[in-house]
Amino acid sequence: MASTQPKKIRIPVHGVLLLDKAAGSSSNDVLMKAKWLLSAKKAGHTGTLDPFATGLLPLCFGEATKFSQDLLEADKTYEAVVHLGITTETGDTEGAVLETRPVAVNLAQIEQVLARFRGPINQVPPMYSALKRDGKPLYEYARAGITLEREARQVIIHTLELLDYQAPMLTLRVKCSKGTYIRVLGQDIGDALGCGAHLQGLRRTEVGGLTLDNAVTIERLSATTEPERASMLAPVDALLSTFPAVSLPEELAERFIHGQRLPPGKTHDPLHIRPGRVRVYRQQGAQLLGTAQLLAHGVLAPERLIAM
Repeated sequence: MASTQPKKIRIPVHGVLLLDKAAGSSSNDVLMKAKWLLSAKKAGHTGTLDPFATGLLPLCFGEATKFSQDLLEADKTYEAVVHLGITTETGDTEGAVLETRPVAVNLAQIEQVLARFRGPINQVPPMYSALKRDGKPLYEYARAGITLEREARQVIIHTLELLDYQAPMLTLRVKCSKGTYIRVLGQDIGDALGCGAHLQGLRRTEVGGLTLDNAVTIERLSATTEPERASMLAPVDALLSTFPAVSLPEELAERFIHGQRLPPGKTHDPLHIRPGRVRVYRQQGAQLLGTAQLLAHGVLAPERLIAM
């Protein structure tokens, strides 16, 4: 009888892996591989990258998964290569070519058009997307040749910078709000220039306060030992670095981790922290306890707590 390989033992792993995703892999595929390599019990990502895209994909393990939603809501920064003159079915390199047009634009025209896409803009989600209609992703309708009406949604383009133009390739840096489709932005810029376009390449460089600095590839993770892999994880609060920090003495920390609201005047220093989400620590050992909402009048309301 053939021997069976023993089942891998899963262990509690807590932290954030800053992964530099390669082209050709889905976000879920690399998440599952990283989870297996770390023998982690629980894992999740903070928003997908298309298979053809590369760059920063923060992966959350254990207690860090409680805070992954914060990065889903965060601004993202990309470097995008837009191929002018060619439109495709999907808006990127993975779709069939629909139309080819001549490209006769100069830098002045490009800058003029880019200015129109900075700030709040309305964007129609693409049919080739994971947005759902009647429980089914839009891309399933698109693959069946069905086009549905989609309402435009407002997104914010904080930064839209021209990095290079070597016709027909336009290289841009984009910092944008959640829900922005860079494929659609590239298409819309091409339409505004009168020649059409599709997204040739996309690399995500920032998610919230996280960057590609110290990010690792799945190949590097695979080439190391399991203890070394665990050392590559950033702490759970790496996801929360954009929120103000509140530090609690022992008595208040115990009340906080039991879900009790804390009264004003005793919970945070400095006192000028504005109302909103904060990260909360135990003063002794600087241990992360979770997140809270700092309410009007200084009341601290527990939100998501770390399992102790």
